Amino acid sequence: MSNYRIDFAREILGVPFTVGSVGIQRARDPERALRAAELRFARQHGVGDWRERADRAVIAEAGRP
Repeated sequence: MSNYRIDFAREILGVPFTVGSVGIQRARDPERALRAAELRFARQHGVGDWRERADRAVIAEAGRP
C-alpha cells in the first residue's frame, strides 16, 4: 500500500490555483486514494461534491512508509 497526496485546484483564466490538498495514507491504488480524497475534501469544505470548490484533482504518490 502506498501514500498519496491529492491537490485540488480551481482554474481562473486557464491558470490552476491550488485551493487545498489531502493526504491519504495506505491506499491500495491511485483510484481508491483519489475517491477517498474527494470525499474528505468535500467534507472539510462543507459541500456535497468537491467540484463545488475545485475544478481539478491531481494525484501524486507520496512514497511508501
